[in-house]
Amino acid sequence: MLHVIGAAPGSHANQDYHQVWLESDERQNVLRELDSMEKELAKLPVDETIDHREFAAPFYRQFLLVTQRVFQQTWRTPTYIWSKMFLSITPSIFIGFVFFNANNTIQGLQNQMFSIFMFITIFNPLLQQMLPTYVDSRDLYEMRERPSKTFTWKAFVLSQIVSEVPWNALIGTLAFLCWYYPAGFYHNAQGGGSQEVHERGAYAWLFCVIFFVYIGTMAHMVIAPIELADMAGTLAYLFFTLCLTFCGVLVTPSALPGFWIFMYRVSPMTYFVSGYLSNAISNANVTCSADEYRVVTPPNNTTCEAYFADYIAAAGSGYIRDPDSRSECEFCPLSSTNDWLSLNEVNYNQKWRNLGIFCAYLGFNVAASIVLYWWARVPKKSSRVKDEAPKQTLSDRPKAGEEYALKGESSTSVSV
Repeated sequence: MLHVIGAAPGSHANQDYHQVWLESDERQNVLRELDSMEKELAKLPVDETIDHREFAAPFYRQFLLVTQRVFQQTWRTPTYIWSKMFLSITPSIFIGFVFFNANNTIQGLQNQMFSIFMFITIFNPLLQQMLPTYVDSRDLYEMRERPSKTFTWKAFVLSQIVSEVPWNALIGTLAFLCWYYPAGFYHNAQGGGSQEVHERGAYAWLFCVIFFVYIGTMAHMVIAPIELADMAGTLAYLFFTLCLTFCGVLVTPSALPGFWIFMYRVSPMTYFVSGYLSNAISNANVTCSADEYRVVTPPNNTTCEAYFADYIAAAGSGYIRDPDSRSECEFCPLSSTNDWLSLNEVNYNQKWRNLGIFCAYLGFNVAASIVLYWWARVPKKSSRVKDEAPKQTLSDRPKAGEEYALKGESSTSVSV
């Protein structure tokens, strides 16, 4: 076509095709047809039985099909799946065996708490890994599916969130197995029998799975209104650092001054640490190691039991290694893991409350993902340009042979 009209390099047109079109019968027929449609179609009655929907399929159908497509996309990207597993399973194995079979000495209880604290650090790298994949899918949707009205933005956002849930549940289960049992959390439930072991194990598994699902929802919330994955990753890292710092491990709530107690209460990691820690070590006995006993010499040939009786009654905790000794009293300041939990302001009876609050944070992330995407990236009007040009009729339109060329340009150049 370019060669015929003289627009291709080295070609020359034999006619001015723009002028040929202006003088043709085809142009007159097109103008008459447009004029007729403008007059006659407006007289036709509106069929109220026709469903003039914005999209061809209802929302639930869009959601199911788009979710299926996202699952296929993830399955056909094995590097994404394997990297997700590597980022979750490898640290879990490392943490589990660093604190392998932690005992119930005072230091052992501290180690078990720090095991949970270190497990939380999986949060950030796993979240960062999800962001580029989401951005690629969002760019594809906003450049192709949204302009063509293939499906609504709500189906896109929800399908992205839902498609991550099974994968995060799977890697959460694998991470739980690689961490919970090597660290020896199940030992503390053995005193209550096999049923207690199973109940605590089920709670720990459920909380671990919800934790990994929460990571996915947090990733979608921070990237929803932001264009670049790097910028969203920086914001997520800031949130993660604040949540980790004020979760109650590094500083107990009573030691936090003024405003910062607010950060402890709003941090979702507070409820994960409290729920998981209380479930893992409560209702068990503490056995101090040799260097954790406080050695005291009782006066006047008094037995250790008689000497420490008033103190233990007032403190409500602690035991004596040899109550009948009269030379040296080896005193352990803790006798129960519940006493150690109370020092850290953690309550076993609140473990289900902590799980429920953590689930509320998960739901908040989903709602915020939808609202933030609508606020930042959904066009609020179908058209921002007002068409104020008057309608043209056949008599108003240019006649055959009229000049269309701009000043200083030939009609052929305008046509091309």
